[in-house]
Amino acid sequence: MVMPNASAAESTLGAAAAQSGRYFGTAIAASRLSNSTYTTIAAREFNMITAENEMKPDALQPNRGQFNFSSGDQIYNWATQRGLQVRGHTLAWHAQQPGWMQSLNGSALRQAMIEHINGVLAHYKGKIGAWDVVNEAFNEDGSRRSSNLQGTGNDWIEVAFRTARAADPAVKLCYNDYNIENWSYGKTQGVYNMIRDFKSRGVPIDCVGLQTHFTGGSSLPGNFQTTLSSFAALGVDVALTEVDVTNSSTTQYAGLTQACLNVPRCIGITVWGVRDSDSWRASENPLLFDGNGNKKAAYTSVLNALNSAGPGNPTTPPPTTTPPPTTTPPPTGDGTRILGAQSGRCIDVPGATQTNGTRVQLYDCNGQAQQKWTLNSSKQLTVYGSRCLDAAGSGNGAAVQIYSCHGQTNQQWNVNSNGTITGVQSGRCLDVWGTGNGQQVQIYDCNGQANQRFSLS
Repeated sequence: MVMPNASAAESTLGAAAAQSGRYFGTAIAASRLSNSTYTTIAAREFNMITAENEMKPDALQPNRGQFNFSSGDQIYNWATQRGLQVRGHTLAWHAQQPGWMQSLNGSALRQAMIEHINGVLAHYKGKIGAWDVVNEAFNEDGSRRSSNLQGTGNDWIEVAFRTARAADPAVKLCYNDYNIENWSYGKTQGVYNMIRDFKSRGVPIDCVGLQTHFTGGSSLPGNFQTTLSSFAALGVDVALTEVDVTNSSTTQYAGLTQACLNVPRCIGITVWGVRDSDSWRASENPLLFDGNGNKKAAYTSVLNALNSAGPGNPTTPPPTTTPPPTTTPPPTGDGTRILGAQSGRCIDVPGATQTNGTRVQLYDCNGQAQQKWTLNSSKQLTVYGSRCLDAAGSGNGAAVQIYSCHGQTNQQWNVNSNGTITGVQSGRCLDVWGTGNGQQVQIYDCNGQANQRFSLS
């Protein structure tokens, strides 16, 4: 990466967000993938994809014990073939349950929920970065919603998260809800108290999704950033997961984007649809592109905010916790593989390209030039002799790519005795969200888990 300057602004939402280690995503419907205007915008502008309905319980398990992943896989394949990450939405929800599940209650429903989570995560293990494990489980006053799932016992949310963690130890587990943007609102406090309780008791939860559906009666609150930072202070990431705004207010779109950028653990923003005509609120024109696919004023306000945050002004500071592990000299010379401990796959340059900015991935080890790395005395990991492993930012989730070697600290790496590889600039570890071919590499706070351990051999 060259040193950033005023001309370094990115021209798409995903690329602009990636400068500060974030993503900017959208919801995709399988039925619209045949529309070229729709897919062109989606592939160009976004770097995170959520299935709008195709990964909900009624879509994935229409009959008990008979899973149907065809539409979910269609979206997953479309995204990953274009280098885009995928969020899973959603495993346990009172709505959009298949009819057979709606007819159950008590222990039978509890068991069905567990079986559904296990079945879905078995299929997508190592493929999807994060799941909305539980969706919309609270009333507006902060009490639990009186749903059939709540009727199985107050611990049902905890059971769902523990089941998901056991089924896929590496995936990020999220709670997702609407109307939790205002810090003083009862619902926000109810969700906050649950997360605080979970973290205090070791219930596995990694992130909170704020849907951020802003309407005439629910607009951007002045304390929105306080809400984000308060959740983050509990030790979870936060994300804006289903954003749409009545009449695409430029001030609200810019404001919600800036609030996320101001909170280091706000990892990304997803708008709920591509064009206004694709929105579940189409009559309110709530998205960043009009029905013809043209960029709206709100688009420019968001892009400008994202560009203001990076790469010259990363919003996430390096961690200041424990001292780094000791480094140990690894094997050097041409032919060195960077092998993932969890996946058994190698760090690979897609298509053997030498194009600056190409993001590296996991792939089956094959001994080809795009998987041969050399660690030199300047702490650079080089490929093809002239391209360096490069961090596109210093915050959590920043992309790891190849770039012409220039000697700056975002291209210097410590190979540590505990199997981690940490960036000299960021102090963060090389990290992957999954284990499958094509999983993209990022940097993230070091946590000691297997998805952050690599060997050079």
